[in-house]
Amino acid sequence: MAAPGSLAQHAVEQAVLSVAKRLEDQLDSQLHKLENLKDDDLERIRQKRVDEMRRQQDQAREWAARGHGQYTELHDERQFFKEVKGEERVVAHFYRDNWPCKVIDKHLELLCRKHLETKFIKINAEKSPYLTEKLKVWMLPTLALVRNEKVVDYVVGFDDLGGKDDFTTEMLEERLAAADAVKLDALAVGGAAQQKQQRSVRSGIYQRASDDEDSDFD
Repeated sequence: MAAPGSLAQHAVEQAVLSVAKRLEDQLDSQLHKLENLKDDDLERIRQKRVDEMRRQQDQAREWAARGHGQYTELHDERQFFKEVKGEERVVAHFYRDNWPCKVIDKHLELLCRKHLETKFIKINAEKSPYLTEKLKVWMLPTLALVRNEKVVDYVVGFDDLGGKDDFTTEMLEERLAAADAVKLDALAVGGAAQQKQQRSVRSGIYQRASDDEDSDFD
């Protein structure tokens, strides 16, 4: 049996390869649409697309090196602050050992491999009293959606996901995208943006004051 570390590394490598494959497919599709351009124009556009693809691949590798592409369980509150520091996007699952939290786990295990731009972590809320109080976590499961070290939104229980435990991974993905916690493709972003306008932060329970600090984790 492979060691857990080897399995995690393999999952990250597969996630990076998946991103690279999507980028290559996008490049091929774009070049196909440009076949009628002059050779010089086509070559300039092709090179621009190749450079962008390489840049995105390098970014994917950097994310993977920082723990993106896997769903990481944290063991203490100090580790939480370390994992969040310097990250643009973090989805943090505050959980306890119950069925609703296991449902969330199932979906986040899938989403973390698809969305390398976001770090996905989980922490036992009952063993992290300081953190749960600081971030106003009052119900489990709760997903704290963090942008640049600030909590910008929460997904509390299943209320935003149809109120039942049979919601799809895509439903959760769209909810995260509405808060800009993950990025969807260009066609899907419009719908997510429209949902975002219809939601208040944590359904009106949590509101950030204008004089809040730059980081929730100082």
